[in-house]
Amino acid sequence: MIRLVTKARKLAAIVAMPAWRTALQRHRVAAGVEHARVLRNLGAVRTVVDIGANRGQFALVARHCFPDARIVSFEPLAGPAAVYRRVFEGDGCVTLVESAVGPQPGEAEIHLSRRDDSSSLLPITERQDELFPGTAEAGTARIRVVRLVDVLQAQEVTAPALLKLDVQGFELPALEGSEDLLPQFDWVYVECSFVELYAGQALANEVIAWLRERDFRLTGVFNMTYDRAGRAIQADFLFRKS
Repeated sequence: MIRLVTKARKLAAIVAMPAWRTALQRHRVAAGVEHARVLRNLGAVRTVVDIGANRGQFALVARHCFPDARIVSFEPLAGPAAVYRRVFEGDGCVTLVESAVGPQPGEAEIHLSRRDDSSSLLPITERQDELFPGTAEAGTARIRVVRLVDVLQAQEVTAPALLKLDVQGFELPALEGSEDLLPQFDWVYVECSFVELYAGQALANEVIAWLRERDFRLTGVFNMTYDRAGRAIQADFLFRKS
């Protein structure tokens, strides 16, 4: 019942915004409206780096909250990337890089989920499919991996800047692949898990500790997901540079 109410509220919010309504009707992309309340409180962000963009769900909300920002998104899978390009066709301030971000540039094997937004560079566990039915592994593919500094120069990250990561268990390696440019960001917004959904993933406490060592402090936890027993599964964590 709670999930149905949440979906209904999300749909109502999407329908109320012309750009979001168009993305849903023409491209079947539902804007990530759950992030809007977080982004609105950040002030005037001028650069958004969106790692794990999928079809542009987060970027749609970022464009609404920061209409003058430059958005640079990363999505390694060709199918979602093609949809993203159609959604943002004509927006000269949006760039899509068809790649994952990691500590070592090159090629890597990605584990494809039956629902592509749950695909990961780490193996998908049975627990992931138990908690989120329909997300079991369906195959693998080869993708490109870059470090953030291979694509962006420090002077291109205009402050205030937000780094967002939603990479299905690959958060810590993706952060390591972003470390050279991390000092350029004022905010880091990252989805983290409390339980292992992808084999070998770093859990929330490890990501928090890694960012703390680099002078980013946790300022909020949002969009918490629970299992049927009420135990926390994952959430979105917001960090601010000290």
